Amino acid sequence: MSSPKVLVPLAQGCEELEAVTIIDILVRGGVEVVTASLDENQIITASRGVQLVAQTILDDVLADTFDMVVLPGGLPGADYLNKDLRIIRLLKEVVLQGGIAAAICAAPKVLVSAGILDDKKATSYPGVIDTLPAKGMKYINQPVVIDGQVITSRGPGTAMDFALVLLERLKGHETRIEIEKALVRA
Repeated sequence: MSSPKVLVPLAQGCEELEAVTIIDILVRGGVEVVTASLDENQIITASRGVQLVAQTILDDVLADTFDMVVLPGGLPGADYLNKDLRIIRLLKEVVLQGGIAAAICAAPKVLVSAGILDDKKATSYPGVIDTLPAKGMKYINQPVVIDGQVITSRGPGTAMDFALVLLERLKGHETRIEIEKALVRA
């Protein structure tokens, strides 16, 4: 059985704690993670000045099939993701193909733009989608909200919970417990 494949687009100004936590937890759980920059510059300067290096550029993986697309938040990173029509298209495609669209912090605004949060329950960083909700969306003030093929989370402080939920969705409860135990979370 092949490993689930996840795309984590890295925009300039993304939230580094969220990006690294998502990538790390999924990789620890045996998920194939592809990080892609939005343009030719694969060196990403995150929101706090930390530099991250994307494995590839988005254009080189547009034809690939992913089980999940996960958007780290942070500003201006989430705004760059929101303005990128390729990201909007990828999110719609992954959901249409039965995959999962996930976003944390300010990035759920991209799911709103893609129409993915219409008639869904969701959360975000305070002031992001609670003030600009999708059509029929119900804002839930919880660390992680799952509604079908959509998973959203609130911010850097909920990044590990978010990443563990993503891992559980992709690889099952036993894998989540195994990774969580190794992290000495409890």
